[in-house]
Amino acid sequence: MGKVYLMGVGPGDEELITLKAIRALGKCTVVMYDRLASTSILKYLKADCIIYYCGKEPGCHYKTQEEINNMLVTLAKEGNTVGRIKGGDPFVFGRGGEEALALIEENIEFEVIPGITSPIAVLSYAGIPITHRGIAQSFHVFTAMSAEKLDIDWKAVASLGGTLVFMMGFKNLEKIAQSLIFSGKSKSTPCAVIMRGTTSKQKKVVGTLIDIIGKVKESEISSPCIIVVGEVVQFNDQFNWYEKKPLFGKNICITRSKAQAKELREELIDLGAEVLEINSIEFKDTSSNLEICKGRLTGYDFITLTSVNGVNYFFDYLRDSKFDVRKLKAKIAAIGPATAKAIESRGLMPDIVADDFVAESLFDKMKGYVKEYDKILVPRSKDARPYLVEALRNVGCIVEEIFTYETVCGKLRSDNEIKDVDVIVFTSPSTVKNMIKMVGIETMQSKKALAIGPITEKALLDVGIKATVCDVFSMDGVISKLLLM
Repeated sequence: MGKVYLMGVGPGDEELITLKAIRALGKCTVVMYDRLASTSILKYLKADCIIYYCGKEPGCHYKTQEEINNMLVTLAKEGNTVGRIKGGDPFVFGRGGEEALALIEENIEFEVIPGITSPIAVLSYAGIPITHRGIAQSFHVFTAMSAEKLDIDWKAVASLGGTLVFMMGFKNLEKIAQSLIFSGKSKSTPCAVIMRGTTSKQKKVVGTLIDIIGKVKESEISSPCIIVVGEVVQFNDQFNWYEKKPLFGKNICITRSKAQAKELREELIDLGAEVLEINSIEFKDTSSNLEICKGRLTGYDFITLTSVNGVNYFFDYLRDSKFDVRKLKAKIAAIGPATAKAIESRGLMPDIVADDFVAESLFDKMKGYVKEYDKILVPRSKDARPYLVEALRNVGCIVEEIFTYETVCGKLRSDNEIKDVDVIVFTSPSTVKNMIKMVGIETMQSKKALAIGPITEKALLDVGIKATVCDVFSMDGVISKLLLM
């Protein structure tokens, strides 16, 4: 018998997931996730974890609640560790209680992992505090999906002095506003409607109970939304921190490997972007190929490293084979600042650093150092362009090229991942080729493309995609260009 985790992962912003939920996701063999849960959290799963989408969209339910309950029971009885992933919190109108009862009936072990709930988080991201001293000393949350059928005592609700929050009530906004007014709430009570809060698609409309319907009709707001009524709405502009970030409103897809993506993803999130990480490339370690030249490592005049991965696989091999780097007499050449930084992290200072992250720039720098018959080792990717090796051989150098790793195509965790993306960032021709396999050329053509440099731009142009190109071929260059797009 397996176990089920009923977990909330927050309302949309991928970083609003808890540490406990991340740890639980790492244990899961199967997960079932909802429409309002960010697909970005799927990166915390093991590679072999099976994923089921159980989204419930208005008028289009992929699975009924009974089917979901039965599926949880079946998967657990098969011995799986099941993650039932919900947006927000599983017990705040998330039907987690029904699922827990189904598990109890079958004597299946379960654990509940609370999540940050949208009535609080979404309001915060919209600049609205759910309570405020002297203005709102309480808050009240209602589900309003079927407001006309609910047994709501509108007279009692209208008399409440705190903040009123209605979830899943977009279709019933007019009913809610009219019921509150007819039950005694002032027509001038501030009211706001917030769509897809904490995400790049966040939009809000602010008004009063009497005019909010007209303002919403003039806007581009649609479900899912949260409706908030109360004096705290007046702070929406003054406390508006999220929507003022420079990349707010942009959903950016980065296509690097999992190891490479973290730093860029966090910088973009800090700038206000929503980030989708599709690891279009994975790496296969072939550094054992260095065995053929291990006995000659002390005899090279230059060792040329053409990527951060190339640095890591080369020096990891030296460490694992107990080779003392102090025996290296070669000058070290790096293709660009990021590669140079990776070399420095290994306790060595590169002698030659290209200005730009392209082979032509590195060759231009090396021409001032190399001479005929110099012995040069180039440990690099099997998929790398031949330009540098050929150019060095053409000037009379003896070049030994060793493939220390290969790039392979990554795996898409969910078909829903890329639908909201505005810009896809491509960092190599491999990311272009692999994204075509993973999401399709039509999907790529429907998004804006940003290429890290001219080589990647050419790979995109070859398949009919026009791209913006970075002025500086680095992650800083990517961020600078995104700020202008």
